[in-house]
Amino acid sequence: MKELYKNSASLDALFERSWSENAVIPLRTDKLYPFAGHPFKVQDDADMAELVESIRTHGVLTPLLVRPAKPGTYEVVSGHRRLHACKKLGIETVPTLICTLEREDAIIALVDSNLHREKLLPSEKAFAYKMKRDALSHQGTTSPQVGEKLLTVEKVGLEAGDSKNQVLRYIRLTNLIPGILEKVDEGKIALTPAVELSYLTETEQHELLETMESEDCTPSLSQAITLKQASQNGNLTMDRIFAIMTLPKANQCEKISFRTDEV
Repeated sequence: MKELYKNSASLDALFERSWSENAVIPLRTDKLYPFAGHPFKVQDDADMAELVESIRTHGVLTPLLVRPAKPGTYEVVSGHRRLHACKKLGIETVPTLICTLEREDAIIALVDSNLHREKLLPSEKAFAYKMKRDALSHQGTTSPQVGEKLLTVEKVGLEAGDSKNQVLRYIRLTNLIPGILEKVDEGKIALTPAVELSYLTETEQHELLETMESEDCTPSLSQAITLKQASQNGNLTMDRIFAIMTLPKANQCEKISFRTDEV
């Protein structure tokens, strides 16, 4: 079964010491529970419908990776979407690989096994990177005080091919309130301005969200930078937020052009 996980040398190393080759066994779905605090959303969307149809036709081709939890129950490390699809189909047992990973190792396996997915939301990637960074720090790769430097952060984005700086940008999104982060997931706010907004206090973010909803607008990069600077200067009031957000954007200004001969 190792070939199922060849996309990650680190996973191979973890699994090599965590299970036997013949440890694939069927387990009841009512004995399997989601990994506590995992950041990946399981949604009944078109992709899920496609997965349900695939399992209906071919069965579960890739065993779920689980680890022992409370007596008689198991925590899913990899396979949350497959488990959900099986429950929708009324399938009562699924093939599993049982491993004895510590929580930090399980987090790394969980994150790395999902980073290859094509349609990850920014919020999923943000919290996944944060979980993996914290897990690596707890393992002693580096101390928590320098967790955002050098080796730890470089390892976090290795599986997805993201640089250290990109990893840190995603992790900044975890400082956004849910309402603003939802707009990032919806594509209404781009990553770069979202990173700037993550430096606002929680109260300022709530006031910004209220303004965005009342004025039906979202901040451009220049507006986000201005909001951040005002916040750091301690003068980002509700009135200031409104004034910044209602300024006309450059791409909204009407332009009139003339030919030289007309002038």
